[in-house]
Amino acid sequence: MTRKIVIGSRESQLAVIQSEMVRQYIQQTHPELSVEILTMKTTGDKVLNQPLEKIGGKGLFVKELDAALLDGRSDLSVHSLKDVPMELPEALPLIAYSAREDVRDALILPEGADELDFSKPVGCSSRRRMLQFAQLYPQATFAPIRGNVQTRLKKLDSGEYCATILAAAGLKRLGLLQRVSRYFTTEEMIPAAGQGILAVQGRAGEDYSFLEGYSDQEAAVCARAERAFVRALGGNCSTPVAAYARVIPEMDLCKTLRLEAFYYDEETGKVYRGGESGNLESPEKLGEALALSFK
Repeated sequence: MTRKIVIGSRESQLAVIQSEMVRQYIQQTHPELSVEILTMKTTGDKVLNQPLEKIGGKGLFVKELDAALLDGRSDLSVHSLKDVPMELPEALPLIAYSAREDVRDALILPEGADELDFSKPVGCSSRRRMLQFAQLYPQATFAPIRGNVQTRLKKLDSGEYCATILAAAGLKRLGLLQRVSRYFTTEEMIPAAGQGILAVQGRAGEDYSFLEGYSDQEAAVCARAERAFVRALGGNCSTPVAAYARVIPEMDLCKTLRLEAFYYDEETGKVYRGGESGNLESPEKLGEALALSFK
């Protein structure tokens, strides 16, 4: 009897494309398996008229997917890693990380516009992006914008905003790179922890050997350092915090892990920005050490 694998996914076009990427990998490497995608609307997709931090944070994008995993309706979930809560139940570990796509944030202007019109707000709900964008453009004002990528682009093109800021990785997967006005370098705008990486979540104790070749070790090391940094600061997906790790080859063939980060302390109003280098064997220690230097 053919073994069936069910992938849980949010029902947005981007989420389905990302789940399809994992489905295709499994089918190509294990044609004996039958793989289906189960889509569902999450609480985070349903409630669009309030800021995420007011209704429970980005964890609302995974709650329904977690329930499906726990009750056996699905066998694994595919997430944008930047949307995955920093603390996970032991029963639902992350079991694989994709190779990292373009990590940068991108500026999107309304169709037909070729420059920023600061008489209108920038559509943005991410404190991380707003704080770093304001350092580049102090004259900017902001207004909340929620919904999937297509919904945000429609709101932008309707004239409500002068621009919005989106992850380049999602735009690339959707075939929408033509909408990019400019890319922010990772020095101008440090990305969210895990940005550009897909995370596969499963049930503890299950056999996921069919994903063995899918997981990218370099992305996994970087993700662990970034997420450890955010956790050590007591942050979550809504905290104004950014972390970007990369592996740097050295002359003697050794490799160094470099972590750059940004943090806004909401109690003191102080902005921290800095970096730390370490070895690939202990990415969590690197993340924790940089967080400690920010306190």
